[in-house]
Amino acid sequence: MTVGFRIKAEITRVESELCARAAAVPAANIGDVVNRMQAMRGGFLAYGGRKALAGPAFTVRARAGDNLMLHEALDLAHPGDVVVCDAGGDLGTAIMGDIMARHAVRRGIAAIIVDGAIRDVDGLSHLDLGVWARGATPNGPYKDGPGEIGYPVSCGGLVVMPGDLIAADLDGVVVIPREDAGAVVAAAEEHSRKEHDIIRSIENDDADRSWVGKTLISKGVTRN
Repeated sequence: MTVGFRIKAEITRVESELCARAAAVPAANIGDVVNRMQAMRGGFLAYGGRKALAGPAFTVRARAGDNLMLHEALDLAHPGDVVVCDAGGDLGTAIMGDIMARHAVRRGIAAIIVDGAIRDVDGLSHLDLGVWARGATPNGPYKDGPGEIGYPVSCGGLVVMPGDLIAADLDGVVVIPREDAGAVVAAAEEHSRKEHDIIRSIENDDADRSWVGKTLISKGVTRN
C-alpha cells in the first residue's frame, strides 16, 4: 500500500431505498434536520442536466489539476453512485469535461461532485448526469497522479466517507454519514411535510406569525 497512490474499490454503500427517499426531499430540509452542519460550503453550482438526486458516495482524491485517478474512479464506480472528487479546491485547471461526463452517463453514474473546476459547461448541461463544482475554466487537466480512491476525502469543507449518503439539488450538496442516514431521511421527510403545511397556510392567508412577536419579546426588544 502506498499512501497517496492507492485504490480501495470495494466499499459499503448506503441503502438504495434511502437514496430514493432522500432524492425526493429538498437538500435544505435534510440540512435543517442535522443542525445545519452537513452542507458543503456555498459556491457549488449545478452544471449537469440532472438538478436533484441522491446516492452513495464513491470517493476520489486527486492532485490539483490532475484527473488520472478520477478517470479510474469513473471506471470503478457502480451505477447510481455519486463520485465525490477532492481536487484541492483548485479553480485554475478543470478536472473534467463533457467527454468524461459522457463516459459516466454510459456507466450509470448518478453524479460527479468536484471540489475544484470543470469545463465544457454547455455540453454538461445536456447530459443525464448531475455535476456540481466550484467553478469552470477552459484549462484542461494533466493525467499523471497521484491520488486515492475509496478513502475519506475533504470536499466543500466536509469529510466524506465512502458509502455516505450524498443529496444534491440547486441549493447545493449535503453529506449524511451512512450510519445516520435512516434516521436523518425520516426526520427530513417529516420536516418537509411541515414546510408544505406552512406553505399551504400562507397561500390560504391563515399563517400563524405570532411566533415572531413572541421571539422578539423573549429577546427583550422594545418598540417606540
